[in-house]
Amino acid sequence: MVGNLDASPFVDVVMSTVSGPKVDIRNIAGGGISSPVCYRERANPNVKSWRDKSASTTDRQHWWRKALISSSIMPNRLGSSIVFPLHGNVYPVGYYNVTINIGQPPRPYFLDIDTGSDLTWLQCDAPCRQCTQAPHPLYRPSNNLVVCKDPICASLLGDQNCEDPDQCDYEVEYADGGSSLGVLVKDFFLLNSTNGKRLNPLLALGCGYDQLPSRSSHPLDGILGLGRGISSIPSQLSSQGLVKNVVGHCLSGRGGGFLFFGDDIYDSSPISWAPMSRDYSKHYSPGSAELIYDEKSTGIRNLPVLFDSGSSYSYLNSQAYQGLVSSLKKTLSGKPLKEAEDGDPTLPVCWKGRKAFKSVGDVKKYFKSFTLKFTSGGRVKSQFEFPPEAYLIISYKGNACLGILNGTEVGLGDLNVIGDISMVDRMVIYDNEKQVIGWAPANCDRLPKLKTNNSIL
Repeated sequence: MVGNLDASPFVDVVMSTVSGPKVDIRNIAGGGISSPVCYRERANPNVKSWRDKSASTTDRQHWWRKALISSSIMPNRLGSSIVFPLHGNVYPVGYYNVTINIGQPPRPYFLDIDTGSDLTWLQCDAPCRQCTQAPHPLYRPSNNLVVCKDPICASLLGDQNCEDPDQCDYEVEYADGGSSLGVLVKDFFLLNSTNGKRLNPLLALGCGYDQLPSRSSHPLDGILGLGRGISSIPSQLSSQGLVKNVVGHCLSGRGGGFLFFGDDIYDSSPISWAPMSRDYSKHYSPGSAELIYDEKSTGIRNLPVLFDSGSSYSYLNSQAYQGLVSSLKKTLSGKPLKEAEDGDPTLPVCWKGRKAFKSVGDVKKYFKSFTLKFTSGGRVKSQFEFPPEAYLIISYKGNACLGILNGTEVGLGDLNVIGDISMVDRMVIYDNEKQVIGWAPANCDRLPKLKTNNSIL
């Protein structure tokens, strides 16, 4: 997950399963087994399932059956959505997170929202070999493991084989240097739908008992995977007939905002839509774009673009980044701004004025907008505009800093990422049913209601 100390986007995900030392989680109910907390082994251990026949397990299984009957196997409730308040900001916090209640009994966990990956996981007491600082006690997994032949396991592991057919081990690595290693389990999520009903679907998630923090690590309980794969939470909810497979978020530039699953809280008519690219089927991508600066072509074309809510900043490849910086410097020539040599260490390009800036509003008159124009077959499909508010950050020193970084330098190759800074104060929608991505200006400071009178609420 991207933060302000590193700013590597959360898009490069690798799933693997290999042999290694074993961790036994059968005795969690009795307090677990002794295991050196600082032990480090990147080989993926084979975590044996535990089949406790105690009364507590029997009670838990009875509760599962009751909840399944009352919620997740009930037929089609696709006329509703699920809305979550968000917390956090682009700067200085560096991420947006949601609170979700998981388990039986349900307990709250803070999860970073990530449209750049599929798997949802929690730091897990299985026991935990190495866990990072977390705001809540570690998740204690249910006695309900995902077996190897489950389609969700297969979607994550690809052509790799499980060492144990009774479970699904995983290792996920992110582009910002973080990783999680663990085993897939199923547990109940407590969710409130917009039709007033409380849902308790049984969903698959990762029990992560071995984490490497990212270079921009911050306290977190886990990650909420919102990607296109069948293991993502929206996909699982859709497969159970609870909501349509539509994900959206509205990130407030003042902090907070909301996340939603389903399609009944917005009107589609004022939204700019682009089809999801078949060339980048694992990510939310509208395809390739041309860089337009101040309504003029830069000549920089064929830029593959991804949307990633797990990235605080946006990224352009070296050619586009250098072209943008050069254009900005020409625009600012003769203006009462000069380059700041003592800028924020995570934001290499900054400008300062005669006195410290308090907001982007203090400087935006000196800057121009630029656009990513998406085309197909020579025709313009849609365009995503970057006004100064979508690419400038006022640092703690009062400088105006470019919140777009060189993605090639952090290992993204030719990929270009639209991150949180460029999505604030817009509703961004990933419609997996229609295979389109949409965006429109919106008020992200209040939670939406059901759509009425053909307006975005």
